[in-house]
Amino acid sequence: MGAVKLELRGPENVNGIVADPKPDWSFDTLLLELNALEHTLNASSLVPVPFTKTRSREFSPVRKIDRSANAFVMHISDDELDDMDSDGQEVYNQSLVAGRRFSCDELSLSDSDESEYGSAIGKPLYLMDKAGTVEGALVELTHEHWLGVEDEIRNQISALETDLLNGSDKFTSSLVRVEKYTESRREMDKKLDTQYQRKIAEALDSHLTAVQREHEHRSQIEERKIRNDAAVEEAKRKEKALREEKMRQEKIKAEAEARLVAEKKRAEEAKIVALEVERSTVKEPAEKVVKEISKRAASAEVAEVETQVHKTDSSLSVKNAQFGGSGSDTLKKLQSAGNILHSAENALKLEEIRLQNYNELVKRNQALRSGSNMDFQSYERKIARQIKQTSGTKEAVRAKANELIKIFSDPHCPQSITIAIFAEKVISLCENPGSAAFALGHVIVLVASKFPLAMDLIIAEFHRACVYTVPKHITYSQSVFETKEAYKKIIGFREEDGKLESTKQYLQRLESYMKLYGALVQTQIEGVQNSYGLNEGWAWVARLLNALPANIYTAVALEAFLKMAGFALFKKYKSQFRKIMNVVSRDFVGMLKAQRDPGLDLIIRRIETYIETKQFLQEPEGWRLPSSALSSSLVPSQDYREPYYDGSNRFY
Repeated sequence: MGAVKLELRGPENVNGIVADPKPDWSFDTLLLELNALEHTLNASSLVPVPFTKTRSREFSPVRKIDRSANAFVMHISDDELDDMDSDGQEVYNQSLVAGRRFSCDELSLSDSDESEYGSAIGKPLYLMDKAGTVEGALVELTHEHWLGVEDEIRNQISALETDLLNGSDKFTSSLVRVEKYTESRREMDKKLDTQYQRKIAEALDSHLTAVQREHEHRSQIEERKIRNDAAVEEAKRKEKALREEKMRQEKIKAEAEARLVAEKKRAEEAKIVALEVERSTVKEPAEKVVKEISKRAASAEVAEVETQVHKTDSSLSVKNAQFGGSGSDTLKKLQSAGNILHSAENALKLEEIRLQNYNELVKRNQALRSGSNMDFQSYERKIARQIKQTSGTKEAVRAKANELIKIFSDPHCPQSITIAIFAEKVISLCENPGSAAFALGHVIVLVASKFPLAMDLIIAEFHRACVYTVPKHITYSQSVFETKEAYKKIIGFREEDGKLESTKQYLQRLESYMKLYGALVQTQIEGVQNSYGLNEGWAWVARLLNALPANIYTAVALEAFLKMAGFALFKKYKSQFRKIMNVVSRDFVGMLKAQRDPGLDLIIRRIETYIETKQFLQEPEGWRLPSSALSSSLVPSQDYREPYYDGSNRFY
């Protein structure tokens, strides 16, 4: 028998036996196949062959390794088969056994070519020890298999390490690129932010410059107005001085004329005395008669001069009468005259107390002014400038109030004087407040929260400027007033250059005063207490409807007040305010219509439009200050007393 050769090959056909190209055998299966191959060889051979087994194989258990490997082919050399055929031996088919997980080089089990067949028969030849050649080949194959597995594992580990290194390099390079991109984006964002901030700064600077220029322009305009007002006031003072001088000259002239009249009378009396003396026969009786007549003439001259002086002083007092400035004596006279003064008793008492305190303060201020060399006109200009420049914004209102508080806190000027100047300027400059009345009301409340005296003086100035802020009305009576002009002066008509203003001008000023009065009453500021708030506004409406007659003056005052304070009064008093509006619509407007005066038609339509369209449900123009929450939350107070309506058109 020739040598057996094991090869690791691909699939091929050997003597009709085909090796499996993709074996999947276990080690036990391989042993069974090898045993079957040996049994086949021994059965087909007539002589003993080297593969005869004297004992069974014993292999140590080997751990299974799943590994895909190429098949191997075990066959007998063709040369050996030819030798066997030549010797007359029967040739059998060789089996090809496929295996996995190991490879085997070609194994030759033949003897030397020079040996003879007989010697082979006489002595068996063995390639390995008694364990057998197949066991050795398997051990070698197992060893080579393990080496192959180790190489493959090392190759895979090396490939994995290479992949890991490549992946790490790629990750590092990607990370570097990402960091570079992030850094570049960060730099770009910084540049964009810097550029954007520069643009914002430039725009802000240009805006602030424009605002500053506008403020400077407005300040210049206001200063020009103040200078013009000062010039006008100076002209008025000069004109007043000229009038006084003229009146003094007239007084002197009147006195001179009185002296001339007295002298004429004395001359006539002297002639009479002379005639009487001539007729008298006795000298002493004549002298007595002359002395008596002289005394009578002297007393008559003095009485006539005093009469002329009294008339002149009376004319001066009439010309210098102020708007609505009736004193307590005049009030008592009007009260004693009959039903010509219409007002609530409480309102008259409060007015008297306020005016009394006001007059006392004026006297103290006059004493302070006379005893000081300070220039109070500079303070007047500062206060007037702050009031004129008040606008309807939160910042402006706060700024003006703070500036006024600083002026009042100036230790170099008495506080009573500056506050009195403030009250006077507020009333004198409010004749055309417009939408700025709400802003001015905020300024007054903020200032009065720090200096309560300011509110008392402002209300007193309101009463002096407009009797309908009390409210109070005086009816014309021929028995009390000598002329219509005297009556108009009492209720507040102004006189300029010896001529009274028209009724239209008077009503316009009356409306302006009532608008500011209504704006002040309804002002509510969070965190600040208004000492003259909505309770006073409700009392004013009730007193006007209960005590004052319906005429053109009271109608204008009521309509102007409701336009400014009606919204706030409704938010606080709700249904009670609706009731009072019903009374105005039914009774007050009804009395106006009953007079059938064409001059009342316009004010009647305005009041009816206000009530019918329910304008008290809407915020009046300028009521809410821009960029401010000072008057945005007008919530009803929890501590007010619910007004009582008794059904007889009277409110309490």
